[in-house]
Amino acid sequence: MTTVDIPAPTVDPIVAQGRPIASPGSMNVDWEERWNVDRLRTYRLGRARDALASSDLGAVLLFDFNNIRYVTSTHIGEWARDKMTRYALQTRGGAPHIWDFGSAAKHHRLNCPWLPVENIHAGMIGLRGAVAPDAGLFRDAAREIARILREEGVADMPLGVDVIEPPMIAALEAEGVDVRDGQQVLLDAREVKSIDEIILLNTASAMVDGAYQLIAERLKPGVRENELVADVTKYLFDLGSEHVDNINAVSGERCSPHPHVFSDRIIRPGDQAFFDIIHTFVGYKTCYYRTFNVGSANQAQRDAYKQAREWIDASIELMRPGVTTDQVAKVWPKAEEFGFANEMECFGLQFGHSVGLFLHERPIISRLNSLDHPVEIKEGMVIALETYCPAKDGYSAARIEEEVVVTRDGPRVITKFPSDELFVANAY
Repeated sequence: MTTVDIPAPTVDPIVAQGRPIASPGSMNVDWEERWNVDRLRTYRLGRARDALASSDLGAVLLFDFNNIRYVTSTHIGEWARDKMTRYALQTRGGAPHIWDFGSAAKHHRLNCPWLPVENIHAGMIGLRGAVAPDAGLFRDAAREIARILREEGVADMPLGVDVIEPPMIAALEAEGVDVRDGQQVLLDAREVKSIDEIILLNTASAMVDGAYQLIAERLKPGVRENELVADVTKYLFDLGSEHVDNINAVSGERCSPHPHVFSDRIIRPGDQAFFDIIHTFVGYKTCYYRTFNVGSANQAQRDAYKQAREWIDASIELMRPGVTTDQVAKVWPKAEEFGFANEMECFGLQFGHSVGLFLHERPIISRLNSLDHPVEIKEGMVIALETYCPAKDGYSAARIEEEVVVTRDGPRVITKFPSDELFVANAY
């Protein structure tokens, strides 16, 4: 068994001292501190181990890409995200084990010195059923995992899993492993961000600031939604983005109800248009909406924007340690107040969620869940707050989202493109 000593994780006090949160370039350098990669790895592993120690589990088996990255600091590309072939194991007190796709394991042994060489394995369990279970890959993987659990002294404790294929559950149970829900352990770990995580989130947001400047300049009649998506995607990759996860581009009569997908609609004069830019920088994501009008705006559009702004400002003000999520949800309108039948139907419109390696981390803030199951807001959380208001013209709508760092001195907004008032692009 390989063990590692991890210092107790703490939130760096810099954010709470009133200093600006750094938003350095997309490259690390030797002549100033930007983000400290070794400290980032140590913090995340420490948080995961502390969360595991606070649970009734002996280990967690991880198939989710972001959980694997959080614990092992490994990554092999977005093409593998939905393949369910990579997995990692973290036991109480032990160093992480990683099973990776073919030659990626050999690559890790050469390039990931923070992981014990003997804990880096090649692995493959079937590529979402493409190799049938009777080939024995699930059985072999389960036997290896069970052996490690015995060697590391946790075989008599439950094994938590995050996401998993049914044949893998059956194979583990055949080895006598008690399989339980392990998602909450990693969600607990990821709640509070270190200064390095916050800097990476802030840098990712700075890149989107620039993307919105690009949109503001190019948002004119005759341009299609998908052209703007293509332009922004290239811009972000050129700036250093690791992955452009999704860009919503919604305009004109498509604004209400919100479709959550872009199209090839041609932008027209007077359109209201909103965008959500989600991309990844060194693993850390953005979720960042802005609303524009094209050339001009009518009163109904301005009124909708003003209301969305009031709702989001009220929720930002509550982003303080010790506030609970039910208090935040109560400042947002009930579903019926802005045209929906119930809270499930409008879920995600008046909405808050932590953001990190995952797009949606704890806490999830909504009238759907928060009123009856409140969660405490903690220093070091980074929470994206979203509001939406349909316009009285029957088809326009305003959508605003801000990412907020929770500090002991109050909320720190890291999404900087102007949003206090409705932005009219290329005004006539």
